[in-house]
Amino acid sequence: MAEVAGRLTDRVGLGVLTRVVTRDLVDEVLVETCRREKRRRLLPARVVVYFVLAMTLFFDDAYEEVMRKLVDGLRFLRSWDEDWQVPTSPALCKARARLGEEPLRELYRRVAVPLAGAGTSGAWLAGRRVMAVDGVQMDVPDTPGNDEAFGRGTSHQGLDAPYPKVKVVGLAECGTHAIIDAEIGAVTDDERELARELLAAFDPGMLVIADRGFFSHEFWREAAATRADLLWRVQSGLKLHVVHQLPDGSYLSRLMTDIERQRIRRHRARGLDTMPEGVAVRVIEYEITNRDSDTPGPIRLVTTILDPEQASAAELAAAYHQRWEFETSLAEIETRQRGSYRVLRSHSPAMVRQEIWGLLTTHYAIRELMYHAADLEGCDPLRLSFIRTLRVAR
Repeated sequence: MAEVAGRLTDRVGLGVLTRVVTRDLVDEVLVETCRREKRRRLLPARVVVYFVLAMTLFFDDAYEEVMRKLVDGLRFLRSWDEDWQVPTSPALCKARARLGEEPLRELYRRVAVPLAGAGTSGAWLAGRRVMAVDGVQMDVPDTPGNDEAFGRGTSHQGLDAPYPKVKVVGLAECGTHAIIDAEIGAVTDDERELARELLAAFDPGMLVIADRGFFSHEFWREAAATRADLLWRVQSGLKLHVVHQLPDGSYLSRLMTDIERQRIRRHRARGLDTMPEGVAVRVIEYEITNRDSDTPGPIRLVTTILDPEQASAAELAAAYHQRWEFETSLAEIETRQRGSYRVLRSHSPAMVRQEIWGLLTTHYAIRELMYHAADLEGCDPLRLSFIRTLRVAR
């Protein structure tokens, strides 16, 4: 191939996904993570990055077939280098190991930002960007390394699960399904501990929704300190006394630890004036009569939005159920992009994490494409088909 045309490996790309994952960005990340080569290789680091992204799009295909799809279109551009052959699977495995997980992790964190504009349907409440925190578990190959790093958990029958499992907790934009930050851990890791690593992505102007599994007094206070507004479900047994009833049916209360409650009781027993303890919250309680639930009773939410004129109890209750939009995002990765009941490819913990960062990056790139396509047509991005867009990307 003539030198003016450039090397084949300089031309490798991912079609529409290079809109987000540009060659220049990949090169910047490789330099920052010290993965840029000092000598030419059959598989340069940039090509391996695109290969990892491609294998998360073509989950059913073997390594060599993924690489063949990645470069086959170049034949029609008359830019195929006859001296360059599709590498073997062992060579591709070694190239992945040489690259490591850091470039894919950094690439994801560089590209994944909120997408919704001011007019995006379902993306805003009272001027706040509606976000959600949730987690998912994925099966990984049954190897000693994966078993030791991630654990297995238990099946519904109480037996050890057939495969080790990795846990991913993420922060997503409800109006676009874009997952903008994530943390990877073992199946035994507490979701709150993983979610704590996401607090750096909480910004003022966000309304962050979470299910009751994420609530604790300590974590609530840490999350509220980011100045993002919160709307979390809490356990029905949590003690929340009515401090002030509000006209929309919600009420103001204070979140107090047991130690704070004991301090108040001691002060009152001594006849001392008590200063307000705990953290001020607003409580919304409501019933959904036609739901199947293993926990009967009202749904109870707490929020940092104390003024009902900013967001009514009905609006906040409706917003909470947008948390399921994140469930849909996770399902897109689990059952559409990866495939139902599929085990990830990677046989070592580092490669598992590399693969997941690749999955998250390609999912975000597809969602970014869908958002801009919907924006051009003036429609809701959630009304577009993820699977059809995935086929376009493929």
